[in-house]
Amino acid sequence: MNKITPIVIGVTLFALGAGGGFWIGQQRPATPAAAPSGSADKTDPKTGRQVLYWHDPMVPGQKFDKPGKSPFMDMDLVPVYADGAGEAGTVTIDPRLQQNLGVRLVAVAKQPLAPKVEAVGAIAFNERAVEVVTARATGFIDRLYVRAPLDPVRAGQPLAELLAPDWVAAQEEYLALAHSSAPDAEALRQAARRRLMVLGMPEAAIRAVEREGKPQARFVLTAPIGGVVGELSAREGMTAMMGMPLFRINGLATVWVNAEIPETQAALVRPGNPVTARVAAYPSETFQGKVADLLPDVNPATRTLKARIEVANPKGILKPGMFASVDFTPAATAQEALMVPTEALIRTGRRDVVILALDGGKFRPVDVEPGIESGGLTEIRKGLEAGQKVVASAQFLIDSEASLKATVSRMDSPAAAAPGPEKHHSEGVVEAIDKETVTLSHGPIPSMNWPAMTMGFKLPAGGSPPQVKAGDRVAFEFSATPKGEFEISSMTPAPTAGGKP
Repeated sequence: MNKITPIVIGVTLFALGAGGGFWIGQQRPATPAAAPSGSADKTDPKTGRQVLYWHDPMVPGQKFDKPGKSPFMDMDLVPVYADGAGEAGTVTIDPRLQQNLGVRLVAVAKQPLAPKVEAVGAIAFNERAVEVVTARATGFIDRLYVRAPLDPVRAGQPLAELLAPDWVAAQEEYLALAHSSAPDAEALRQAARRRLMVLGMPEAAIRAVEREGKPQARFVLTAPIGGVVGELSAREGMTAMMGMPLFRINGLATVWVNAEIPETQAALVRPGNPVTARVAAYPSETFQGKVADLLPDVNPATRTLKARIEVANPKGILKPGMFASVDFTPAATAQEALMVPTEALIRTGRRDVVILALDGGKFRPVDVEPGIESGGLTEIRKGLEAGQKVVASAQFLIDSEASLKATVSRMDSPAAAAPGPEKHHSEGVVEAIDKETVTLSHGPIPSMNWPAMTMGFKLPAGGSPPQVKAGDRVAFEFSATPKGEFEISSMTPAPTAGGKP
């Protein structure tokens, strides 16, 4: 007995020590860790409201089971309350957090809609102010006064001197009849004069012949308008055939500005609308013009239409190739419309959304139909009412959270349950049946991309139908299980060619 007592005492003390250590370990405070969702009563002591979870609005997909600092940003986690989660797509944000996020609310109000269209375009020659100087008779270019393209010219300025032998004989005939005293000389003289005109001799040259009384072999071609020489085909000493174009004169009294108009604003621009243009080279000057045409062609890359604007250029300082900014005066008259800041719109490509501010710090995305944009404001034709407030900044964060909540709500709803496994149909002959499987020789199954084969299928929980036995031809339906097995869902005797099983 004396020998056993120390051993028993030692074992007892070891057990007590182990148990005490375990007990002491259990009494130590645990390190902070996220409690399982729903494991404790999560109530906000400040508001008394039930909290579903905490999250960082910048990373709304990550949820936390207790408050604290965000691991992503230098900010506190934000509670999501149970009473604010009932309505899908609606989020609640604490007023202090709204201030931290920079949420700015703007009231929807009716304002005068005075649309203003601005565009940038390139200056080009006015193709309607073009004159072509041609050789009116076959001859030789004896002298050239303008020698390079884009040389400026004035109206009436000499361009070239042409030697036209064909005109000399006609002039001599005309002068001979002019000095004739025959009874019918006057009629013949008029006919000879008309012949000179038909040959292409200018009226001024005919008068010079009448005035000097001798034929003129050389004639000077002059510029019909002022501008620049757009094309030059003449060279000294070359032969010019009758009708050959020698000079192309582009006028500069007016120029075109080809401006790109967004197709969404095309309805605001009409031919005849007054326009004010400015160029960077002359910032203190403005140039007046009007819309000549709105070309019927949309650029597929930029979704813009080209407006052809005719601008006065009295000083000739607007040069083709310059860029000009253009202000249009639209044809539409000013009218009142619901307006919101353009920055409040969230454009997704398929829908236009604004974040509507509700009572109690709640926010909800609303689909709207935008209209004309002018001066940083956009017309709202449908979806809002005057007096409502929308978010004009940080709306993307709120829309992200609202979309996430709506998605979760749809996933939790019974209607959003995952669809059942896909069913496949075929016919075959029963080769063997046991308690859990049936072996079938079936034909090709296109839905599974299977050829004809003999294979085993798992029977349903109720087992094989009593009317089916080995050797029968059956029509069956099956689906794949998550374990990769193929389970029969229905199996009935297949009708034969005569219509009976």
